[in-house]
Amino acid sequence: MKKIYTRTGDDGTTSLFGGERVGKGNARIDAYGTVDEANSFVGMALAHLDGEPGADRLDPVLGDIQDELFIVGADLATPMDAKPVVPRVEEAHVTAVETRIDTFDADLDPLKTFVLPGGTPAAATLHTARTVCRRAERLVVEARTSTPVNDQAIIYLNRLSDLLFVLARWANRQAGVREDPWTAPAENSGADSSADTADTAPSSQEADRA
Repeated sequence: MKKIYTRTGDDGTTSLFGGERVGKGNARIDAYGTVDEANSFVGMALAHLDGEPGADRLDPVLGDIQDELFIVGADLATPMDAKPVVPRVEEAHVTAVETRIDTFDADLDPLKTFVLPGGTPAAATLHTARTVCRRAERLVVEARTSTPVNDQAIIYLNRLSDLLFVLARWANRQAGVREDPWTAPAENSGADSSADTADTAPSSQEADRA
């Protein structure tokens, strides 16, 4: 690119890979734009990890995730019937994410209650990336109602949000930061609102994994 700005989008349109021009409010644009947003938060998490415990294990994983999110973005930016050949999200990408979930989750205590997002700056940013990734998944599903998309991209984003959650917990554990459980309000005003719900309440992230 000779210049960063092109002026071609000043009319509110942009080009998909392959040449088709669509409005910048197009569902496909919204979807891959949100993927880019998630990628930026992963990059922020990487910056926060500098010198932190466990960085040697997390750095390469987050680097791979950033590379893969570029593949997701390129996939979504290219109509399924477009002639340009671009990398597409494949089942192997999903399997690799699932393997990483199992690997890092094995180091963690089982969840018994809701966990409030937070902890170290790196962990809090990974939680943010997780929620943006969920939004990206919803937007890709919405885009699919009006244009064909690669279903593997949807599955990948679903699994990636789970991985980012696990990595956030793992980063907190490595740093020795205690997770803050969410305690459900008492059902009546006379009950102790700080009652332990650890054995009865499911994780909010577990509930969101459908």
